[in-house]
Amino acid sequence: MSTPRVQLLIEDQHVVMDNGILQVTLSNPGGIVTGIQYNGIDNLLEVLDLETNRGYWDLVWSQAGSTGTTGTFDVFEGTTFRVIVENEEQVEISFTRTWDPSLEGKFVSLNLDKRFIMLRNSSGFYSYAIFEHLADWPPFNLPQTRIVFQLRKDKFHYMVVADNRQRFMPLPDDRQPERGEPLDFPEAVLLVDPVEPEFKGEVDDKYQYSCENKDLHVHGWICFDPPTGFWQITPSSEFRSGGPLKQNLTSHVGPYTLAMFLSAHYAGEDLVLKLNPGEPWKKVFGPVFMYLNSVMDKDNALSLWDDAKEQYLKEVYCWPYSFPASEDFPCSDQRGKISGRLQVLDRYISHECIAANDAYVGLAPPGDVGSWQRECKGYQFWTKTDGDGFFCIGDIRTGDYNLYAWIPGFIGDYRNDTVITVTAGCEIDVGDLVYEPPRDGPTVWEIGIPDRSAAEFYIPDPNPKYINKLFINHPDRFRQYGLWERYADLYPDGDLVYKVGHSDYKKDWFFAQVNRKKDDGTLEGTTWQIKFKLDDVDQSGAFKLRLALATANVAELQVWT
Repeated sequence: MSTPRVQLLIEDQHVVMDNGILQVTLSNPGGIVTGIQYNGIDNLLEVLDLETNRGYWDLVWSQAGSTGTTGTFDVFEGTTFRVIVENEEQVEISFTRTWDPSLEGKFVSLNLDKRFIMLRNSSGFYSYAIFEHLADWPPFNLPQTRIVFQLRKDKFHYMVVADNRQRFMPLPDDRQPERGEPLDFPEAVLLVDPVEPEFKGEVDDKYQYSCENKDLHVHGWICFDPPTGFWQITPSSEFRSGGPLKQNLTSHVGPYTLAMFLSAHYAGEDLVLKLNPGEPWKKVFGPVFMYLNSVMDKDNALSLWDDAKEQYLKEVYCWPYSFPASEDFPCSDQRGKISGRLQVLDRYISHECIAANDAYVGLAPPGDVGSWQRECKGYQFWTKTDGDGFFCIGDIRTGDYNLYAWIPGFIGDYRNDTVITVTAGCEIDVGDLVYEPPRDGPTVWEIGIPDRSAAEFYIPDPNPKYINKLFINHPDRFRQYGLWERYADLYPDGDLVYKVGHSDYKKDWFFAQVNRKKDDGTLEGTTWQIKFKLDDVDQSGAFKLRLALATANVAELQVWT
């Protein structure tokens, strides 16, 4: 059977894309998604809120030279609407806002081009944006940009972020002052009188559902009547900032679903994009896919998550997409490929090179060792090595890169000093690369595992007053609210003392070094001790203490011996 062609209806105030499966309505010329009609539901988006709050791109910007991670919040709307592609197979439309000097101080100095694409026989739609700043325009800071969808709270009650992170969620009403009690930061609320009694006594906090870029592929919501899924699928992380370990928000109470491209969450000002005077910049964020699915039987509604994961794999297979019309998004034959093998040489483990298995290897803009963690202006491409240390990265945008890597179990970062130039169609074999971890002698003692995670250390049970039931006995139990205050409960009269050879870091090393909250509510720093005995000391030699931090933010670390 032939499927309906894609149609585009242009009205004075709205534009409608329709392929017979779903219908997407956007404001004209603003480019705000005001309606999504699918599976007998007239609008999946929150009809009780303003049209401008339903589905939108936004950004946060501040003046160059300013500090911090906040700024002016801008749900940027287009001032010009254009049809880029319109045929039976595809529609691509553009909503642009062009900057000129008269807008200085009012808007960020960017040309912004939001694109939306609908394909024939596709149960969803795509979106991407092109940000462009010319060299002679005023510089600025850009802490955040993203896509936001607010779904109907009377329909979407079940949220899924991962196989082991899914649940029925509270209503946004439960976070209001008459039903919820704000905690130490405004995003965390104790539900004291929720509409649904089952949530009473739980903490709702959107940060508990964050995810590392390397695992942030698909997430969203399920409606049970009729059984319908709304999913945000990101087939590539090339346009995200901060590399594979950067955590980003996903979905949370609203019901909201986000596509995060740039943010300073969990990192602070290091991940605020800062343009210098005279610096041009252009970047394409996306495309990402908003996928809708359904089943007939509400008893099978949770199977929509499995289908969404399968759809993610299909999107990955098609990446980079061939259908975006912008010349700023290169297709596969305009990209390059790199391969090689990574090995480790640690003379105190082996006199020969050993395979760097399960290592993370990536290309990012040229910089210092480890600079990929703070990089947010360009593109990054990452993969993991196989059991023999071999790696291959395909579909790399053209440009200059350094090759970076790290290996779980070995301290430090690898960077290849050679600048690698990727051209269209190139296939670069870098051969055998060898990482030599920093070392000045044999290991006397070691606490934990240098793997950029604190998961192996002791994570306490939360205060029973502040629990998210999802994370009870969960691998991500560290996401429970208020664990930082549990330190003072465990060590009321003195700080942690770790005795090498006797203590067990799984039980005796608190997963985070935190302040102690005193009875009067003030905070004081904590001083931990590591005690160890050396039977044989070379008085003329030097001993070196190395620390591998999983993360640090607004913190000061001092070490005494």
